Amino acid sequence: MSVARDPRPLTGEPLSLDLLNTRWMQDGVVQDLLTDTGGLAVWLAANELDFAADEATLRHVLTARDALRAVVDGSLDDGASRVDAVLAHGRIRATLTAQGPGEEPEFSDASWGPAWLAARNYLELLSTAPDRIRHCAHESCILHFFDTSRNGTRRWCSMAACGNRAKASRHYARSKES
Repeated sequence: MSVARDPRPLTGEPLSLDLLNTRWMQDGVVQDLLTDTGGLAVWLAANELDFAADEATLRHVLTARDALRAVVDGSLDDGASRVDAVLAHGRIRATLTAQGPGEEPEFSDASWGPAWLAARNYLELLSTAPDRIRHCAHESCILHFFDTSRNGTRRWCSMAACGNRAKASRHYARSKES
C-alpha cells in the first residue's frame, strides 16, 4: 500500500512531539494531518510504526495527542491524569535477549499501541531533559521540538522558516524606524 507524502513542515522529532506536530499553521490556518485514517497512515509510516491505520487507532492517537498537548502546552498537574489514562492501556515487559536485558511493550489492545508509545516517549523525554522540550518561539507557530543543540538555546522549530521570519520581521521594524 502506498502512503501519501507527509505535508508537515517539521518531522523527525521524538514520537510524542511528532504527534503534537500533526497540527501546524499554514497561512494563518491550523492544518491537521489526523483528520482521517489516511493521515494516520502517513504519521504511522513517518515514524515506522507497524500498526493498522483504522478508526480505533485514530481515535486513540487523537486521545493521546490531546493529553500530550494538555501537559506540554498547559501544566503537568492538569494533564498528567490524561496521559496516565493513555498509559493504562499498555505496559513494559522485561525480557532477556541474546544481547542482554531488554524491554518489550505490550498493549491491552493493539489499536492503543501508537498512542501508548507516544505517551511513553513523553515520559522518556521528561526523564532525560524536561527543559529541552520546547514550543517554537514564533508567535504564530504551534510546533514543538526537542532541543538537541549543544548549549540548549534553540528557539525555533526551523531556522529556515520561523527563525527567518522573525529575523526578517526585526529587520523590517529596524528599517522602518530609520
